[in-house]
Amino acid sequence: MTEQRSAKELFQIAYENRYTWDQNFPGYSADVQIKQGNEIYTGKVRINRDLSVEVNGIADEQVQESVYTQLRDVVTHRKRSEFEQAHGKNEFSLGKQDGTGAVEILVKGDSMGSNYKIRGTEICQVSRVMGRMAFVIDTYDSLDTGKGYVATRYDAVFRNPQTNEVTNVLNFEDTYEQVGNYYVMTKQVVKSDKGGEKTTTEFNFSNVRLLEPAAV
Repeated sequence: MTEQRSAKELFQIAYENRYTWDQNFPGYSADVQIKQGNEIYTGKVRINRDLSVEVNGIADEQVQESVYTQLRDVVTHRKRSEFEQAHGKNEFSLGKQDGTGAVEILVKGDSMGSNYKIRGTEICQVSRVMGRMAFVIDTYDSLDTGKGYVATRYDAVFRNPQTNEVTNVLNFEDTYEQVGNYYVMTKQVVKSDKGGEKTTTEFNFSNVRLLEPAAV
């Protein structure tokens, strides 16, 4: 009989199975095109070796800011951090298993009130309460890079934690491609439904080039 893994072990396996960029990641540059309704914007982006983000040349400041925010989110998910450093102080316990075989991982001690669901060796749900905002992110599809998984189809549901009213629903479809030794996002489609107001925004990244490592 196999010994049942603890909640911490299950979560750690899934956490360490996420695809992240290694310490040799040189950064990359790309052209970006943003489509929203009939509006199209173009510009240039760059993620540096130190994972700082630069966005230039987009005429609309708000659109430029949205691209910057999107790339900061990409960096957050691709940045490597050790499990003990990120979650070592937390306590984990197993919750219920749902009809899809995903099991709840309940967390005590997390500053952002996070709970998770694990399916196999992937995190398939993140639930957080942050002040006046609560959100649940469910992942439906992922890409196996051979060096960890990347979520490719997922949605985020935002609620008011006091009233439980849904304030925004976002559906994401991400496309990743391998450039050199690294996987980078080349397309993201975001569908938003905020109080019945629906929008679709498409980010396309082309001419992706890894930056040259600095000469030593």
